[in-house]
Amino acid sequence: MTTPARPTPRSWPTNTKETAVAFWHRAHTYVTGCGITVRRVPTDNSGCYKSHPWRDALTAAGITHKHTRPYQPQTNGKVERLHRTPADERAYARPYTSKTKHGTALAPWLHIYNHHRSHTALGGLPPASPLTNLTGQNT
Repeated sequence: MTTPARPTPRSWPTNTKETAVAFWHRAHTYVTGCGITVRRVPTDNSGCYKSHPWRDALTAAGITHKHTRPYQPQTNGKVERLHRTPADERAYARPYTSKTKHGTALAPWLHIYNHHRSHTALGGLPPASPLTNLTGQNT
């Protein structure tokens, strides 16, 4: 089994139902290819996540959709922290002279973050450690 291509950031268009559904399909293909079973997807209450195409895409995959509670940012705390960490440790940690250099620095940082950086929520283990066949080499 080979690991599928990781979804890559595109130029970030506005958050529309079409872009949300397209990202969902890429992300779902990637994580299921890594042997991860998706049971539910939590999102905020943005209009794209209330759309019929979004609902239909999750329903077709047998996924339960959960909305965070409005005006309760703590319910989305893990996502907020996930956004803050790369901003603090990568995006704003040093100046980049171009978008290309900024983008090139992402893959090495993600590898360190997922495979080597300890996380308190996982008892000091990196996020990839619970995934026994992430690289697809143990078939």
